[in-house]
Amino acid sequence: MNTILPSLILFLQLAAVALAADPMPEKPLDNSFLKEYAETRGYMLGRPQKPKISPDGKTVLFLRAEPKTPKMKLFEFDVASGKTRELLSPEMLLKGAEENLTPEEKARRERQRVSVGGFTDFHLDKDGKNILVMLAGKLYVFERATGKITQLNTGEGGAIVDPKWSPDGKKIAYVRGFDVFVYDLATGKESSVTTGGTAIKTHGLAEFVAQEEMGRFSGFWWSPDSKFIAYTEADHTGVETWWIADPLKPDQKPIEQFYPRPGKQNVSVRLGIIPVTGGETVWAKLSPAFEYLARVDWGKGGLVCQLQSRDQQLWGIDVIDPSTGSPVPRMSSRMRVPGNQGWMNLFPGLPLSTEWQGHPLLLIGYDETARGPAEEQSLGFGDSLLWMSGFKKDGGRIGSRAVRFNQFLSFDPQTTTVFVIGSADPTQAHVGRVVPGLSDTLEIEYKPITTEPGVHTAVLSKDHSRAVVTSTSLTAMPVSKVQLAVPGGKTLGTLPSVAIETPFQPNVKVEKVGDYWTAIVRPRNFDPKKKYPVIVDVYGGPKHQHVVQAMRNWLVPQWLADQGFIVVAIDNRGTPGRGRDWEQAVYQKFGSLPLEDQVKGLKLLCEKHPEMDCERVGIVGWSFGGYMAANGVLRRPDVFKAAVAGAPVTDWEDYDTHYTERYMGLLPESKAAYDEASLIPLAKNLKRPLLLVHGTADDNVYYRHTLKLADALFRAGKEFESLALPGVTHMYSADPVVMERLWAKTASFFRTHLGAPKE
Repeated sequence: MNTILPSLILFLQLAAVALAADPMPEKPLDNSFLKEYAETRGYMLGRPQKPKISPDGKTVLFLRAEPKTPKMKLFEFDVASGKTRELLSPEMLLKGAEENLTPEEKARRERQRVSVGGFTDFHLDKDGKNILVMLAGKLYVFERATGKITQLNTGEGGAIVDPKWSPDGKKIAYVRGFDVFVYDLATGKESSVTTGGTAIKTHGLAEFVAQEEMGRFSGFWWSPDSKFIAYTEADHTGVETWWIADPLKPDQKPIEQFYPRPGKQNVSVRLGIIPVTGGETVWAKLSPAFEYLARVDWGKGGLVCQLQSRDQQLWGIDVIDPSTGSPVPRMSSRMRVPGNQGWMNLFPGLPLSTEWQGHPLLLIGYDETARGPAEEQSLGFGDSLLWMSGFKKDGGRIGSRAVRFNQFLSFDPQTTTVFVIGSADPTQAHVGRVVPGLSDTLEIEYKPITTEPGVHTAVLSKDHSRAVVTSTSLTAMPVSKVQLAVPGGKTLGTLPSVAIETPFQPNVKVEKVGDYWTAIVRPRNFDPKKKYPVIVDVYGGPKHQHVVQAMRNWLVPQWLADQGFIVVAIDNRGTPGRGRDWEQAVYQKFGSLPLEDQVKGLKLLCEKHPEMDCERVGIVGWSFGGYMAANGVLRRPDVFKAAVAGAPVTDWEDYDTHYTERYMGLLPESKAAYDEASLIPLAKNLKRPLLLVHGTADDNVYYRHTLKLADALFRAGKEFESLALPGVTHMYSADPVVMERLWAKTASFFRTHLGAPKE
């Protein structure tokens, strides 16, 4: 019997029925926004970056690229006239040659999340007359008055990293290869400061976890008199070596990286002090109780070291005598987390070593774990305390003060004014002045410099009279204004932008539901009569607030919403800005508590907004957000019906020590917490569509993470999708094509598995 013909007739009949039910094909995605967003780096190309006020306060220097060309040039804004001129471009230095980055510079930019070329930074000398820049591994000094450009005749052998002016402006120090060198501008000669550095035992370089997790990108520091240099020796002996291979280029050798994992050997770091002319190193006598050297500041108040124990529950400050390497008596601080639960936070820019009325003065930042005696005098502002401690030359205290803050900006020793960022509303950030004084009889007074809703930050002039305040809001992209650094200070000018403006304003609402700050992004053609599938745009991890009043954060979510969804974001416990108890509730509970809060916040949103269809919820995230997305469909398939997980950490025993052990504890004693947070044992539970995405060149969250989960899913007989991005690092957005295609694929994935809005 011929069975082919009846089967064909049946197939055609079913196809005809399907076409009759839905005669119109699905509307194709319009990726034009994604393309422009990717090419303009989120509409940030063309906007002023890294502004610095000249020492005389007359000009502001800044970096800026063309709107669709990710290559930074150097500009100068004259405050009096409001005119801007281009000072220096990469083309002026390269003269037609290509900008080839060394592997060391590529790694450094990855740690700093820099995805543009050209000048990534610039450095003014003490008078602001000369500018130091680095390009394609070469150093140049630009003389502002004449426009003269001098390429420094540095030696051969090893890439140049981290160039810095000496405080007197006569020399420039940098790391070349694995040692510290100094270039004398008067003689035009380079000389070595340290010797014997190797790939295993480096001199003057910040180790991986210092850059990635501590915010310490440098490994050497000038003395205030320009006669000495303090430097780190980072010994990688015994640290695991991991390799990053490019599968598309099997003819090329893998990249080697020392990667310390929880419970395994860490990099051993010690601090030495050496004359600029070279010679014997005086090694600082730091307590063995501290495994991490988190920050060094050599200022007028002394050589100050911030220290951490490996579990980050013991925190210390030592002021080192550079002639002996010994801590100065009565000038050390020690604090410990009570009850061995939680951790001590680090704060960028602190501790700061300065002086007040001729006396050493230290500014120390710490969170509410350690409550000082001046707690009752502090402001109800921010989560953390800035402790100002003054010392007499014999070590006796001359007074102290505590000030609440979220982020430290600068300190004016002439007026004892502290410039900070903080806000009672964690979705905002405001610049303010605090004038606490150092006398116990003075009142602490906080005065805001910014008041408009949004996210603000600032750069201060040397005398703290002027500021460049950069502001953004839910309705405006970042704008940088030069103004007087006082509340209500007069605006003196605006740094010019040539950026392409966004094609739309996000339809986003930030609101608090229950205990959670949330953001809701509705389609621009939102119809209140329809019920929309929901996508949770998640991060959820420590150190990062997702729900903030900054327009740039909601551009891609708006495009995604316009494809027929309501996109929401929820800041769960563990995120900063809500106090120590809120932030540290996540300790040893990565697998459960953040996800539990996402579910609770989502339920509250659905109850409040009936247009949200909570029977059709997807979840998408990258990095910790990727972990949360995969965790969502594995643990709560009743809530999350589909997930796109980008660069997820799937096994916390495979992430770096400083981050993971801070929140999860040490191994082996905390093994139960690691096991509970791992996604690998949950693979057998997968019931919902899951798309795993990962860059094969990721040296932060290794591709190994996605491979381990994919292997477990495959062996458990589960259906899933996996997308490898060859040669892509953790910064997938650095490749415009990848960024565009990935979000388009994400939208298509959710369209397929969540469906369209319903009447």
